[in-house]
Amino acid sequence: MNVIHPQLDIKEIPAHKGQFLVGNTLQFTRDPLQFLSGLQRQYERIVKTRLVGRDIYVLLHPDDAKHVLQENNRNYRKSESYRVLGLFLGNGLLNSEGDFWRRQRRLAQPAFYKQRLALLAETMVAEGQELVNRWSKTKAGKPVNVSVDIMEVTLSIVTKALFGADVKHQLRGISESLNTIIEFANETLTSFVRIPLRYPTPRNLAFKRSVQRVEGIIYEIIESRRRELSTQPDIDHEDLLDMLLRAHDEETGEGMTDQQLRDEVTTIFMAGHETTAVAMSWALYLLAQNPEIARQLRQEVLDVVGTTELPGYGHVRELKYTMQVVQEVMRLYPPAWVISRRSLGPDSFGEYAVDTNAYVLVCPYLLHRDPARWAFPNAFHPDHFLPERIRERHPYAYIPFGGGPRLCIGNNFALMEMQLLLAILVRQFDFSLATAHQEVHPHASVTLRPKGELLLNVTPV
Repeated sequence: MNVIHPQLDIKEIPAHKGQFLVGNTLQFTRDPLQFLSGLQRQYERIVKTRLVGRDIYVLLHPDDAKHVLQENNRNYRKSESYRVLGLFLGNGLLNSEGDFWRRQRRLAQPAFYKQRLALLAETMVAEGQELVNRWSKTKAGKPVNVSVDIMEVTLSIVTKALFGADVKHQLRGISESLNTIIEFANETLTSFVRIPLRYPTPRNLAFKRSVQRVEGIIYEIIESRRRELSTQPDIDHEDLLDMLLRAHDEETGEGMTDQQLRDEVTTIFMAGHETTAVAMSWALYLLAQNPEIARQLRQEVLDVVGTTELPGYGHVRELKYTMQVVQEVMRLYPPAWVISRRSLGPDSFGEYAVDTNAYVLVCPYLLHRDPARWAFPNAFHPDHFLPERIRERHPYAYIPFGGGPRLCIGNNFALMEMQLLLAILVRQFDFSLATAHQEVHPHASVTLRPKGELLLNVTPV
């Protein structure tokens, strides 16, 4: 039932027809992107759907995305779906709310200042060069599963950025545990029946073992660093963990507890490699399909960096077309493809009103492909991000990192990482599809990963 606002001419929110009892649940779970894209074609601003026994309002206009994420953000909290991520991430920046979130954000923000990121560029480049060396040894004609290799690179980068180079041996082989955790979250979010963790099913036990392994290593690193800091307070490891350990709230003077550190480190650790790896995988897939864009990208790298020098932080601002390519990749395939919120009080979207405890979906995937705002909504077209095009576009038509006060804290880290990795890889390799009619589809779950293997031919230039 909608709340009636006397000052508005309230209209009934259109409801998408569903099936008896299950509503739109089967349509959504079968193919979320196809279902949501169909809504975008049929409705203008907002539509009510019925998913898993609950009314969900899908917002289709950037004005309303801005309203929820920025203008009236204090009226909205994360929806229950984030509890699944909380099983592993705890109460870090992604999941925390209210005053606690604001305090944690203040404490963590300095770790992501641009001058701090400049120190991490060298790590990104070194790991990218390692991948160049590995792919240079690939036998001609043998396709590479680029998603797997890119995931290893971004995991290594975030490991060094967080903990420094001296803990890499402790995290060796951890990628299997991280994959188990991600797959558990994916399956749980899309399951009709969720078996509580207290029941010892093989799936639950595998998830718990993976969490315990990752958590144990992170706690061990935090404890070791705390001991070192207590005896040698002047040592600066120049990594994110060091910044978080030294952070103190300006109002209370308090730092983070071990639990808070664990939650923030785990959130950065997971989000910092998963989302970038997903975006980079899509970038190589799109370049493989668009050789002319790949050639233009390579020429910019050669013009800015040259043939022998490695790209670095000093080149980032000059690699303008490279940034356009990165932005366009994240337009078509935003890793964080959907944002769900629950209202704390009644609200209105133009002439439509919702009650307290209304569940709303802001979908970057839809906003990024809205024909009303993009010249070529479903094509790979980096010129969408020419400066003049950006100026004339609604700011919330493009939100790969969310928006408002909860804009992703690691957005500049991710953008710089992708720019540098692309610059290194396209200067050395051509990418082409493993088979002539190869088509890779997105799997819409926690992130927008490619479904199945992403096999590409990687050919030295």
